[in-house]
Amino acid sequence: KQDSIMLVSKVSVIIPHWNGIDILADCLESLKKNTYPNIEIIVVDNASTDGSSDWIPSHYPDIKLIRNNKNYGYAGGCNKGAEASSGEYLIFLNNDTVQNEDFIEHLADFLNLNPQVSAVQPKILNYYERNKFDYAGGCGGWLDILGFPFARGRLFLNVESDNSQYEKIRPIFWASGTALMIRKKDFDLLGGFDDAFFAHQEEIDLCWKIHLAGNQVWSIPKAVVFHKNAVTLPMFSRLKQYLNHRNSMLMILSNFSLPMTLYLVPIRVALEIVAMFYALFCLDINHFIGIIQSFIWVIFHPHIVIKRRIRNRRIRKVKDSNVIKNMYWGSIVFDYYVRRIKKSSEIITE
Repeated sequence: KQDSIMLVSKVSVIIPHWNGIDILADCLESLKKNTYPNIEIIVVDNASTDGSSDWIPSHYPDIKLIRNNKNYGYAGGCNKGAEASSGEYLIFLNNDTVQNEDFIEHLADFLNLNPQVSAVQPKILNYYERNKFDYAGGCGGWLDILGFPFARGRLFLNVESDNSQYEKIRPIFWASGTALMIRKKDFDLLGGFDDAFFAHQEEIDLCWKIHLAGNQVWSIPKAVVFHKNAVTLPMFSRLKQYLNHRNSMLMILSNFSLPMTLYLVPIRVALEIVAMFYALFCLDINHFIGIIQSFIWVIFHPHIVIKRRIRNRRIRKVKDSNVIKNMYWGSIVFDYYVRRIKKSSEIITE
């Protein structure tokens, strides 16, 4: 076991950070206990206002600190960290996590043995209720053909208890940015995270590009991370609603081939309008305004959609038909709200 680990080049753990010294301290203390023999830890401070950039070097002098002059978000912060990294493998890790001491070993060992796999994720459990999956990624992410994400262990707000029902190592569509390991060469080749996303679903976009390039993403449940969900950005905030809807539509508009885009976008827009009026009916004003803001952004930023389509054309090595094989051919919205399906195991066979 130890010999196989030593064959792996350095692993760079990249932690984007914006305020919250206490949660970062928990994360770094947990990482100190990891059993992987060759890592570097990079904290990217996105212009914190709580003194984090001074606190980090005084308490953790061995950690590489990047001080940004503004908040670049998760996507931009991670990209800055990747530029400064020297590892063969990169781990993008949320600052509000703690980890099992062997989680890096399980992830790295799998990549060592499977060159066709670009990225992997651990099982992500809730920090406060450790018998439950975490909202942000569960045991591996899926995407329906209309661009709505879900995960093994989580459909919308319905989160399952972990009863070892998702212990199988298996391919998934997307790995959660809460704790994602990727080969650095693939990350660089794919252009990293799209800075336009700022935060939320940028990891889905990255994994979509992995599939466009003909490679794979897998879930490794033996690796375990615990997540304090929605510490940085509250789950029902207007900004979070806006980013989720905007970024999801941005992917649909730019990641499919043109014929598929023209076919799917009207359906997706119709569902967005239904969601908007449903939010209004429920007096969920943050959600209602967030959807409107996402529409306005898309309308006034066609140049970003065009730029992304050009980039994806260079990355693409397989047809949509190959990518869709890794998606859920159906509507998770219909299944959840009409068919009343509440568990991903009823949709995705293990």
